[in-house]
Amino acid sequence: MSTKTIAFLGATGGCGLSALRRAVAAGHTCIALCRTPSKLAAQFPDRPANLILREGNAHDVAAVAACLSHPADPARLVDAVNFSIGGPVNMAKLTMDDPDVCKKGIAALLDAIAAVRAEERGGTTWRPLVAVVSTTGISQHGRDVPLLFVPFYHYALHVPHEDKKVAEQRLFDSGERFVIVRPSLLVDGEKPDRAIRVHVEGPQGIERKEVGYFISRDDVGRWMFENLLQKAGGGCEYEGKAVGLTW
Repeated sequence: MSTKTIAFLGATGGCGLSALRRAVAAGHTCIALCRTPSKLAAQFPDRPANLILREGNAHDVAAVAACLSHPADPARLVDAVNFSIGGPVNMAKLTMDDPDVCKKGIAALLDAIAAVRAEERGGTTWRPLVAVVSTTGISQHGRDVPLLFVPFYHYALHVPHEDKKVAEQRLFDSGERFVIVRPSLLVDGEKPDRAIRVHVEGPQGIERKEVGYFISRDDVGRWMFENLLQKAGGGCEYEGKAVGLTW
């Protein structure tokens, strides 16, 4: 399998860092945008040559656009973008510091892709695969979380879920290549021997139904790398769809 060039937005921890670690280890060229590069650099003390760190804000179109091409060859554009930005929920106030963090990030990414495409550096047909971490609990096609979780999702996570709904809709309306990844409630700890069940939704509705309680951030990143990022150059069975991941 040929090596890829992959941009990472929001990879200083969680699902994004898990996917980034695997992409770097596999020899792919990885360009990571972060507000504090030293924080991410500390995760890679051996300083791998195929990891390029860029300082900037994922809401800044110019900063994002700068991550969409290979540093040594501006005409070589990325094959995929891994988007996993988000923010912590203040459970006392049931809100976030930036309740629009995802919708602004997706808007900046789509604008950046359009800007780079307009320059025709990689030709007007360049269409990277955009892999986006979202959440269960916001499906338009029925309940995709256990009944026990519905009150918690509806009240405690209302603000971040509204943000992610808008971000998802912008992807569906964009015409870009994308896969939305909706994990169950996230926990720490890798469980590589535990099967990951995949729920699949297309524009017309549910194609495969799976409902579960939890999955780890590390396992989500692993699944995204193995099933999306390293296959970005060819066809992906999940393109244009939302997939739910759960144990």
